[in-house]
Amino acid sequence: MNNVLLPVFYLPPISWFSVFLNPENEIVFEQFESFPKQTYRNRTNIYGANGKLSLIIPIQHNGKRELKEIEISHREDWRNLHWKSIKTAYQSSPYFEFYEDKFRKIFDLKEKYLLDFNLKGLEIIQQILKTEKAHSLNVEYIKNPEEINFREKFSAKLPSEFEMEEYYQTFSDKLGFLNDLSILDLICNKGQESLTYIKNIKQSY
Repeated sequence: MNNVLLPVFYLPPISWFSVFLNPENEIVFEQFESFPKQTYRNRTNIYGANGKLSLIIPIQHNGKRELKEIEISHREDWRNLHWKSIKTAYQSSPYFEFYEDKFRKIFDLKEKYLLDFNLKGLEIIQQILKTEKAHSLNVEYIKNPEEINFREKFSAKLPSEFEMEEYYQTFSDKLGFLNDLSILDLICNKGQESLTYIKNIKQSY
């Protein structure tokens, strides 16, 4: 078994799930890292009518730095805005209607902390994928951990390092295939085939 240290993301990219669900990986989630800006920890990418669309969870700027202490800001109604964007993007995809009620539950969550929200969202995605992958949380921050370290592996700014087959996306006829979007994109377009697709992703460790 590989011991893998994974960051906790908001509706993570497909590549993240290929690491998380790999049966050879024992997963430990990082909760003590200093919160890095402009990453998937509080953003997810979907396929909108004009191409890639980033949905960002606003956070409280209260001086707290550890991921587990980062609080979500509710000054704006971001949950409703994100849900509307997702619905607009995927309502004509093959499987959105089938999973809509479960997706909606994610945006009914009223968590105070970003980490808790992301973990609850992951639970719902696991229910949709019919997976029950176990995981634990780390107990302290270690700069050079013994585990395979994925904390900096997934960049929201750079192209994905993971090789994936193209699949049909709602707007791909118009704008082409967008690689490694949120797991929502895969589920909405591939439905029950999503798990098989994830298992076939080539990983670079």
